[in-house]
Amino acid sequence: MLYIFDMGNVIIEIDFKRVLGVWSKLSGVPLAHLVERFTMGEVFQQHERGEISDEDFAAQLCREMGIALSFEQFSAGWQSIFVSLRPEVITIMKDLRAQGHRVVVLSNTNRLHLDHWPVHYPEIEQNVDALYLSQDLGMRKPDPAIFQHVLEKEGFSPQETVFFDDVADNVNAASALGIQAFLVEDEQTLPRHFSGNQIT
Repeated sequence: MLYIFDMGNVIIEIDFKRVLGVWSKLSGVPLAHLVERFTMGEVFQQHERGEISDEDFAAQLCREMGIALSFEQFSAGWQSIFVSLRPEVITIMKDLRAQGHRVVVLSNTNRLHLDHWPVHYPEIEQNVDALYLSQDLGMRKPDPAIFQHVLEKEGFSPQETVFFDDVADNVNAASALGIQAFLVEDEQTLPRHFSGNQIT
């Protein structure tokens, strides 16, 4: 079987409020204003597809939110999204690979975050067979093409594939292709799913 894991709030605990909190302190703009202004709109999606540079992304997002930050200040906030690794998921991934299954990551991410998580959470790369990252592929979930790309590269059919993600749109897109897709609602979802003898 092919097991595909999203990264944020599946393997790594993330909290976007931490990002806005740092930007609020550095810019002097009230947090409530940033919460109102921030959207994962077209600029955000372009960055995750690798279509614009980190510097352009930072400048455009700052303009959208009405804040003045240096690139270094923007980056400091951006990296604060990461809270901690979910070690129980690393254990599950190790167990799956030990049983002969293929384990990969499929993540909507960006170059800025690539400066952070591989260094702070090396366990991820150490315990997967491949990393499929949106900014490398020029596609992002829930685009069906990104799932089809992974299936073709890995040589598995949708029926031989299991996918875990914390975003309902991504889960629905995978399900529509015939992939067994599960919504990760909290840190207990995966341990519950794989409890007992459910790893097959």
